[in-house]
Amino acid sequence: MAFTLVTGGTGHLGRDIVDRLVRDGHRVRVFARSPGTRSDVEWAAGDLATGAGLREALHDVDAVINAATCSPIARRGGIRPIDFFSSPSAVDVEGTERLLSLCQEASVHHFLHVSIVGLEQATLPYARVKLAGERLVRASALSWSVVRAMPFYYLLDRFLSGLAWLPVWPVPATLFNPVDTSDVADHVVTCAFDGLRGERKEIGGPEDLDLVALARQYQDARRLHRKILPISLSEAKARGMGFVVSQGVRGRLTWADWLQRNDPGMRRAAWRNRRGPQPVSNREA
Repeated sequence: MAFTLVTGGTGHLGRDIVDRLVRDGHRVRVFARSPGTRSDVEWAAGDLATGAGLREALHDVDAVINAATCSPIARRGGIRPIDFFSSPSAVDVEGTERLLSLCQEASVHHFLHVSIVGLEQATLPYARVKLAGERLVRASALSWSVVRAMPFYYLLDRFLSGLAWLPVWPVPATLFNPVDTSDVADHVVTCAFDGLRGERKEIGGPEDLDLVALARQYQDARRLHRKILPISLSEAKARGMGFVVSQGVRGRLTWADWLQRNDPGMRRAAWRNRRGPQPVSNREA
């Protein structure tokens, strides 16, 4: 049985994709700069931005799921002035172009590319970079699929946590439907092996909520009390910032349920329970 290669397999979405592939019995190879610890997959060391190790990683590969990306905003959980002017393209454009070329040389049967809903109207440089990479896939001679997803819950959590120090939260009052990475992974893996090709149904979360409501749910779950200042945006401005409602497949996990599952207090309590009773030091006695 040939391998399925996953790029970006150590990221939030990538880990969920790998979990689903392994659970479904696929032979999985993960392309990453540093090999991970899990032993139920094969690791291929390399870098999509430079191409190092990529040709070797494609040996005996039948399908590629390209979930790799480089978003400075996502990494830091907030926007800085530079993000309105530039975004790195080494992974999402040059890396995608290099990957497509080598996949063609290796006679890969299916290339699935993970992208973002609403790129045509989005104006941030990162969105333009993502759109350029997606267009390379669409123009490829490979048998390809594109799956667009809404922003992920963990990114929304990271963004809102960055506001926690503010007494007043300025929040856009516009609808969108973020989604959990596990739901996206299920959809991506289904699309990778159902025999269909081309532009696939996009995926978003189960609820259409404005960001004000999402922020209130976040504050309730995290036991915060901050004033929320709704900011009105025109439809064009909202779309430019990526606030859209997807029209395809809907995930199952709600934002409120995700917040409960990912409560930092519950995680700390679970960690303490796993450790068991700790000895009392002389200073604590």
